[in-house]
Amino acid sequence: MADGQVTGQEGRRVVGAGIRARLSAGEMAPGQRLVEQELSETFGTTRSAVREALQDLAAEGLVELIPRRGARVRVISVEEAVQITECRAALESLCARRAAASAGDADRAELRAIGEQMSRAVADGDLDAYSALNRRLHDTVARASGQEVATSLLDRLNGQTVRFQFRLALRPGRPAQSLPQHLAIIEAVVTGDGAAAEAAARAHVDSVVAELAATPQRTGAVDSEAAVP
Repeated sequence: MADGQVTGQEGRRVVGAGIRARLSAGEMAPGQRLVEQELSETFGTTRSAVREALQDLAAEGLVELIPRRGARVRVISVEEAVQITECRAALESLCARRAAASAGDADRAELRAIGEQMSRAVADGDLDAYSALNRRLHDTVARASGQEVATSLLDRLNGQTVRFQFRLALRPGRPAQSLPQHLAIIEAVVTGDGAAAEAAARAHVDSVVAELAATPQRTGAVDSEAAVP
């Protein structure tokens, strides 16, 4: 063991949290190989801690452990992506309704600011910024809802890399379609209209399901042989 390496349960936690964060940020691609030595150096842990963390992530459905070939970020089929997003629809709707009732002044101001930034990003054609704001909006609504169980479940579902495997926000024409949906969610939450917030969130995620369902089976997937090492 090298000096300063994190070991045991703490090392396992550090690696797991680090990989989840990178998956959430889209910094690891579906199908990307996960090399124990590289991860050990990246997170400053022992290889045994990396191995245990990868086992945890495999149990969560984020990673695949392939006999004699190691680990890789799991690639999700279109059918599974649709099913995951259908589950998200119920949770996102619940959080939006709860956020309309419980969001504080700071939450409402943040949502307004996000809406303005999303509108500018679409006008400027800045799809990367729009994609990042999309995630920030959903995270803000979930946090403002105070519904910790739903938020935890959404974190796990979002960790399945659906958003970053298929990158709907980067598809031509999609931001112009989804922007009014996002603005409707923001308006309903900010004005405290729970029923409208719930309906707007449901309509938005249902449109995501429809977009995913029209995706060719291999779109967004990274072939295991061509994955980033």
